Amino acid sequence: MEASFETYIHCRILDVEDTKGEGRARFVLSSLSSNNDARLTASLVDEELIAKFDSELQMEKEMRDSDELPTSVKDFLDSGSFELQDTPGQEEVVLTRHFGDETIRITFSIADLNTLDQDPDRLEGEDRALYDEDDGEMPEGQSGGGNTKGSINQGRTKGGNINVQQTSEDSVAPADRPELADDESATGEGEEEQEPSFPARVNVTVEKAGKGAMQIETIAQDGMIVIENVYYFPNAEMADAKNAETDWQKRGMYTGPPFGNLDEDLQLLLERYLDERGINTALALFVPDYIDFKEQREYLTWLSNVKSFVAA
Repeated sequence: MEASFETYIHCRILDVEDTKGEGRARFVLSSLSSNNDARLTASLVDEELIAKFDSELQMEKEMRDSDELPTSVKDFLDSGSFELQDTPGQEEVVLTRHFGDETIRITFSIADLNTLDQDPDRLEGEDRALYDEDDGEMPEGQSGGGNTKGSINQGRTKGGNINVQQTSEDSVAPADRPELADDESATGEGEEEQEPSFPARVNVTVEKAGKGAMQIETIAQDGMIVIENVYYFPNAEMADAKNAETDWQKRGMYTGPPFGNLDEDLQLLLERYLDERGINTALALFVPDYIDFKEQREYLTWLSNVKSFVAA
């Protein structure tokens, strides 16, 4: 590491004042001292950083086993309906299957979970809403959400899904709320309610050889597949554009109206169309859980890789 600018100027002055060589010697000694101090400081910071990485790795492993598949994930994979393609280090996950003369390709990404965790508007909005309900003020300087992985994990359930923050009304015991008193006795005491999952984007592409492809954009959440858009492409390559030219052609095409503008019977039949091909409740439960499982595994790998780089 080079000497600082101040050290350099100081030593150059010494060099000019002493033309017999003593100044240059003093410059070399001063530079070596500065370099040693810088190396010592860097070494201490590196050691502290490595120790922090070790601590974070240990905490994450204690919180959850990254190799243990959630029940919904294991059940879905054991069914053998789809073939899973998950490349370590990549955000996107792909499911494929054949259905008659159709090739079905489903894609989703762990980026949805990261985007949800790091959305400042969403998190701050939730926190401010809680303060408003309590007629309190949000402390100055307090942001709406955690900006570390640890704080993100604190908002998750044991199974990995993200908790939805309770409002003051939700925190009232059911027995104190007449409209919920009967429901409590009906469901039974001590029975745990299933936590809501986060919304995950699921893109479904159904391709027929020589006949183009239909692409359906959906959201998977709480065991439901909700269709958002349905597109048709005469050229199947446009459904998953690999280059700028194909993507440009895709942008200029009329691909269909918004799904909500379709006739209700047509909407229901398209939902049944997907259900018949395995895009159903089982998939809707699988996707958010697998995203959370994969994100945790990728995060541990990232921690280990960065730690190894710093320590090298």
